[in-house]
Amino acid sequence: MAPNLSGYHRALDLFEGLVAGVPRDGWDAPSPCADWTARDVAGHVTGGQYLIMALAGGEPEPDIGRDPARFVPGDVLMSWRTARKECAAALTPDALARPIPFDGLGELPLADYLEAYILEPLVHAWDLAKATGQPSRLDPDLVHHAFATAQVVAAHLRAAGHLAPPRHPPKGADEQTRMLAFLGRTP
Repeated sequence: MAPNLSGYHRALDLFEGLVAGVPRDGWDAPSPCADWTARDVAGHVTGGQYLIMALAGGEPEPDIGRDPARFVPGDVLMSWRTARKECAAALTPDALARPIPFDGLGELPLADYLEAYILEPLVHAWDLAKATGQPSRLDPDLVHHAFATAQVVAAHLRAAGHLAPPRHPPKGADEQTRMLAFLGRTP
């Protein structure tokens, strides 16, 4: 039975829509990610597609946190679409079954990793939307799934210096706001 990657693809679609909506002069705008521009955010998520390809092929993982803009030289949307297409081609049934390390929590099949990976393009979609003045309402089903993942991986990510300390959400906040605050964002 083929794995259901619909949430993963929906998160990528959401991110792609926001990349497509960035005005030509909007790529240098500061983002909610410290010291990163909108281009850096897009580069980080694009680099994530190369990271997934590396995992699929058992290759060394690229450092997608260092100089992320290098993944999106020139036309950001074209760079994103190229990386996404190449990554999709690498996700063969054998690759999806490959066991990979998961944030210090053991190993799991790549297909399961991709279900958890929804968190990455989803949260950075919000970052990109905020940086470029686009609507930042996220898919509530994806938010629910990503928030559950965040609660599992946050301690490891914070210990590695990849995630800001949590913030306190406003009383009565919706799940998206609570998730973003948990991830150190100011929604």
